[in-house]
Amino acid sequence: MNSFDRKIPYNDLPLLPPGADIETKNILRKTISAGRALAQLNGALQNLPNPTLFLDTIYLQEAKASSEVENIITTNDELYKSLVADRKIENPATKEVLSYKEALWLGLEELKTKPFITTNLCVKIVQCIKQNSASIRVTPGTTLSTPQGEVIYTPPSGESVICEKLANLEKFINEDNGIDPLIKMALMHYQFEAIHPFADGNGRTGRILLLLYLKLSGLLDIPAIYLSEYVIKNKTAYYQKLRSVTEKDDWENYILYILDMIEETSTSGLERLTKITATMEKTAEEIKMKLPKVYSKDLIEILFRLPYTKRQHLIDENIGNAKTVGNYLIALEENGFLKSVKVGKEKLYLNQRLLEILESK
Repeated sequence: MNSFDRKIPYNDLPLLPPGADIETKNILRKTISAGRALAQLNGALQNLPNPTLFLDTIYLQEAKASSEVENIITTNDELYKSLVADRKIENPATKEVLSYKEALWLGLEELKTKPFITTNLCVKIVQCIKQNSASIRVTPGTTLSTPQGEVIYTPPSGESVICEKLANLEKFINEDNGIDPLIKMALMHYQFEAIHPFADGNGRTGRILLLLYLKLSGLLDIPAIYLSEYVIKNKTAYYQKLRSVTEKDDWENYILYILDMIEETSTSGLERLTKITATMEKTAEEIKMKLPKVYSKDLIEILFRLPYTKRQHLIDENIGNAKTVGNYLIALEENGFLKSVKVGKEKLYLNQRLLEILESK
């Protein structure tokens, strides 16, 4: 193991794969249960009548949680209003969360044409998150410190050193090296965070890469999972496990943490998905019974795509003309299915049932 000093740039960060045992009995046992939970979520997503229906909502929830890890806080209500309302977004935290969601979509689109995780893709993602022209760090002096100012880690310094580490990471990710994909994902995540290639946005970029890798490796065809939700609940442990790899070469406990994150978020994601689909079916039956002229399958999907909707959404989906959809929304509110909210000069309609599920822990 290389010597490590928190206050000196870690240019001796070992390349991947690590020399330590990464397939201990505990890790292999946990890999099986995490893989099973992930497969169950994957199957449930594939069996949805419209597998892409909840993607906007799920990705926005992940964006919110991942940003919260970096202490960028906004509310679900503010987020969903901002996504739907036709107004300028003033809240800086909300802007950053929406940029994260946009970066995740960008990454998924890039994988369609180039099914590889590359340094260039990482740069595109961080530029989208930060909405600037950020690239690999070139200025020395980057350190990670506690709120009290104590230096806990100094990442590699020097553009050539950082690029060498990233080239090794890229090769490791995209080559078949016989390592179980879930274990490989954990190794990849540690290495990216340890390289810390950007001046800002490394944590969020690293968590997007986890989702992209799940897609790339075929473990989750639709990477609809709130990984960052687990990190928020276990934030102290997350940073401790990363540091223990660096300082003590303790790969086992770190890998077990990542596998536990996969298992727990897969299980909770499946539960949430089941609740949403059951609520959607129940709401559809009630609208069909109370408002048969208003009901249509397309209308129900619009109401459950995001917690807020508006008249233009219904017009865009050919539910009816402006007058017809206006009457539909009024009828849905009068019967307790929606609640109208004024945002500026615009009227939005809230599906409270959906929002309550998204906000439940």
